[in-house]
Amino acid sequence: MAFPNLFSPHKIGSMELKNRIILPAMGTKMNEPGGFVSQRLIDYHVARAKGGCGLNTVEVTTVHPTAFTEDSPALFDDKFIPGMKKLADSIREAGGKSCLQLWHGGKVAYNPNQVSSSPIAFEGVAIVPRELETAEIPEMVQAYADTAARAKQAGFDSVEFHAGHGYLPQQFLSPAMNFRQDEYGGSWENRTRFPLECIRAIRRAVGPDFPILMRISAIEDLPGGLTLEDMKAFSVLAEQAGIDAINVSRGVPSGAAIKYEVPPIDLPVGFNVDNATQIKSVVGIPVIAVGRINDPAVADRIIAAGLADFVAIGRAQLADPEFCAKSESGREAEIIKCVGCDQGCFDGFVNPNVPFISCMFNPATGRESEYELVPAERPKRVLIAGGGPAGLEAAVTLKRRGHEPILCEKSHMLGGQLYIAGAAPRKEEMAGAALGMGEAAKRAGVEIRLDTEVTPELIREIQPDEVILAIGSTPVIPPVKGVDRGHVVGSHDVLWGTVRPVGNIVIIGGGLVGLEVAELLVERGQKVTVVEMQNEVAADLGLLRKICVMESLYGHGVQLMTNTNCLAIEPDRVLVLQGEEETSIPADYVVLAAGSRALDKQKLTDCLEECSIPYHIIGDAKQARRALNAVWEGAKVARSI
Repeated sequence: MAFPNLFSPHKIGSMELKNRIILPAMGTKMNEPGGFVSQRLIDYHVARAKGGCGLNTVEVTTVHPTAFTEDSPALFDDKFIPGMKKLADSIREAGGKSCLQLWHGGKVAYNPNQVSSSPIAFEGVAIVPRELETAEIPEMVQAYADTAARAKQAGFDSVEFHAGHGYLPQQFLSPAMNFRQDEYGGSWENRTRFPLECIRAIRRAVGPDFPILMRISAIEDLPGGLTLEDMKAFSVLAEQAGIDAINVSRGVPSGAAIKYEVPPIDLPVGFNVDNATQIKSVVGIPVIAVGRINDPAVADRIIAAGLADFVAIGRAQLADPEFCAKSESGREAEIIKCVGCDQGCFDGFVNPNVPFISCMFNPATGRESEYELVPAERPKRVLIAGGGPAGLEAAVTLKRRGHEPILCEKSHMLGGQLYIAGAAPRKEEMAGAALGMGEAAKRAGVEIRLDTEVTPELIREIQPDEVILAIGSTPVIPPVKGVDRGHVVGSHDVLWGTVRPVGNIVIIGGGLVGLEVAELLVERGQKVTVVEMQNEVAADLGLLRKICVMESLYGHGVQLMTNTNCLAIEPDRVLVLQGEEETSIPADYVVLAAGSRALDKQKLTDCLEECSIPYHIIGDAKQARRALNAVWEGAKVARSI
């Protein structure tokens, strides 16, 4: 058995888990309207249980109507028990153990009737909560207890009291959020009263032997808020009140602190483990570490070193529901690794136009039933033009279905722009993911031809049954006078390292690529100015990645000029129009990062139509967008052939 520490059994209270890996609660939006359990949510959990996870935690489950939101399941009424029972039974039948997270978001509930310890909203939240009246608090405490009792009745193996991430219990506990004048505010003893009353009530409701976990934010990251020492002291009190294990997270959904809740690629792997170790030093119950743990070797070292008793591995199990099974059997090279892009999970959760979360590298997340691979009725020879993420995803999926894909890549290597993205600061894992997709194609037995451009002649030679065009995009060259000067270079050339600009550098374009080039160059000691014609930079980044990138840019002193048009590029300066003011910027080099456009496919499509060969255009070859779009389109088209 590989990773013997990680895959050793251990107990939380009376519950013995077969390994040290816990699927933490993550918002999925997979529930039915009204807060009921859906088959989609069941399929999602069953896939991870079958994949070998030790304990599946079902996401934020509403304990009281004042916290109800359509994006989360609920259990504040008996009417929700049948669906929850089906979910718990399904996890058990799949070989797993289950935990239900007890949740009241307080002022983060996005409910018009939301309540909090004090009538103060989080930054960026429009609704100001009502202060929970002293006389109402016993009802709220009982709501936690009643929901825990329903979870036990429904067949769950444990519950988790969510006292972190700025939710209602933390709103009472925190001096930055609790300004009450009654016995639930002011002193430390008063501020701990509500969460401790909840824990004791839950314990009474479920009995002495039913496991109760608790999730906390070890550091609040709010001015004047809870410190690690505060949370160590509270953890001791929580253990005395009846908690059996502590899940140590970080952050609150306010300002920059939210980046710690769903940490993007910008934060180091295992960045929060030290906080878990600190909590472990003061309690006698198991402690769970969480925070960008996406590698079984890292997780095994955490357990072996006694830094934590369990590890919560969430998004890595979105990317690969067989993370545990592959790790335990020594097939870690086959794991589809999470890189912390946040595109399918967090970005999908906060986007109202996305029905439920998924994963950039695993489009089957949330679609476990409909994306189950079906063998092809008639195997076809499918020619794939392009070895980027779209083409690679299509090739592997086709091969697994029994087709004969032939993947041709014009360059000498696979990975496309996903590999190039890995050259940006803090994004090395992207390059690794691109190479991993290439290795997966090789393991699957896909015929791969490098240094091979798909031409009309090649199409006629191979005579495929169908063709997938995934040839990608090319950088846009803005119509600016002087753009052809020798000191004007492309963003990809800088990322590839084929040119190394020095001195005063002006970057035309403030999207993702332009800002990543800016970071790369300023870290090399260059003076960088970014010129963006729109009213904001980083408009194409998700919230959490944007927070990290902007922190880096401001910290390095990069000058950002928005609402600014480039008028002309001269030998030693760039002329721009900012608002109505024309000015110039010193420039030893100019880097073009004005976006991309799909490559011209006319010759190929003309040939395919002439030969009556069905074809599909996917990824950036269809329209330059995010890597998520490329991978998902590759998966979709390969399932349709």
